[in-house]
Order: sequence, then C-alpha cells, then structure tokens
Amino acid sequence: MIAVTRLNGKPLVVNADLIRTVEENPDTTITLLNGDRIIVREPMAEVVSKSIEYGRHLRRLVPVD
Repeated sequence: MIAVTRLNGKPLVVNADLIRTVEENPDTTITLLNGDRIIVREPMAEVVSKSIEYGRHLRRLVPVD
C-alpha cells in the first residue's frame, strides 16, 4: 500500500498491486486495473518510487528457502 494525497488535501492509501498506469499531464493520474482513476498531488516520479519501494518491502517479508 502506498500513501498519496488527493487534490483536495485528503490522504489516501492505494494498493500498489492494482495500479495499471501513472500519468502526469499536469496533475498526476493513477489508473487502477478496474479502470478507476485517482488524481493526486504527488508527482509521477514519487508515485512510481513509492510503488517500487512497496514491492521491495513485500519481497523482504517473504522467506526464501
């Protein structure tokens, strides 16, 4: 899960596994797999960075045999 901020200033947590695309034109728009779109304050690079860190965090939690 990644924390982002809606344009109205309200915080939101998004399941990074459900993100299909992230676009910046000029507001950052996150499109989910189900087609829902969320416009957030964070720049695209920050959303991508948070998503990558989330994935790394998950891999650290899974024990490797």
